[in-house]
Amino acid sequence: MAAIRAAIIGASGYSGEELIRLLIRHPSVDLRIITSRKEAGKNISAIFPRFADSSLCFTAPDVAEIARTCDVAFLALPHGLAAEYAIPLINSGVKVIDISADFRIRSTAKYKEYYAVDHPSPELLKKAVYGLPERYREQIRTADLIACPGCYPTSIILPTAPLLAAGLVSTENIIVSSDSGVSGAGRKVDLAYIFPECNESVRAYGVVRHRHLPEIEQELAVAAGVESLAMNFIPHLVPTNRGIFSTIILRPTAKFSPEAAAEVYEKAYGSERFVRVLSGGKLPDTKHVTLTNTCEIGFVYDEHTDNLIVCSVIDNLTKGASGQAVQDMNIRFGLEESQGLL
Repeated sequence: MAAIRAAIIGASGYSGEELIRLLIRHPSVDLRIITSRKEAGKNISAIFPRFADSSLCFTAPDVAEIARTCDVAFLALPHGLAAEYAIPLINSGVKVIDISADFRIRSTAKYKEYYAVDHPSPELLKKAVYGLPERYREQIRTADLIACPGCYPTSIILPTAPLLAAGLVSTENIIVSSDSGVSGAGRKVDLAYIFPECNESVRAYGVVRHRHLPEIEQELAVAAGVESLAMNFIPHLVPTNRGIFSTIILRPTAKFSPEAAAEVYEKAYGSERFVRVLSGGKLPDTKHVTLTNTCEIGFVYDEHTDNLIVCSVIDNLTKGASGQAVQDMNIRFGLEESQGLL
């Protein structure tokens, strides 16, 4: 099989850098184009010195050139910009994997409610496949547009969806507290994210109406087989570079037992390469998944409160963004799913 010719549009951010790290060493990929309006004309090593052995240079995004020379384009762009590139690329036969939020939320009304603008391409939204491989693998195999899940949603949907689907926990009173490293805010200069503000500091933000909330609620409702659900999601910024730790509090149903939960997880993830479920009440640790595409899950049942407490960890830049995007690419192009990933 010929190498997959790839482009990264918006390659100078943290997710773009992570994509470069993964694709530049991928045995079945020829990374041809990396774009950045701001850094156009510069060698990759001028922005990311660790890639000094590469001759790649940043260019301004040129849709016609990408369509002519590439098989797949990764969009690592701010929300609202993806459609500008996705539409002409898909029309030219290029497969598009979008890391932004533009095609994750199926409801255009919800998109407008949470992003304060009309959805840029409702028709294209209908064609997008949610790129969580462990739940949508078969749809990803034939998709022209893959909407890569957000980092927080990945850390919450993977541990919660199987329990909801099996009816072991209620759709009501779901509470999630998530901690994220600072790279989740993006590669930008902003007072709230500079070292003196973040170091020795833990703070909550977006405790109501966080932009990832409708995506999480959407996918958990699908898993539970209900039209909609509402939950609390409280994200926190913690002074680490990368990683997400999510603690999920769920109300068990009459069908629940710790043994039943373990069986459900084994059925859902026993053969999955990138989900690791811990046994015996062990809980996960972000250091176990740093720079990997793995989600690690642990759970305990609290008899005192009759709550199930589930914890999960991912690397927000890998399984939470670029690694999952590469996993999606591998599936879409018929490669071994773990190729180029740890």
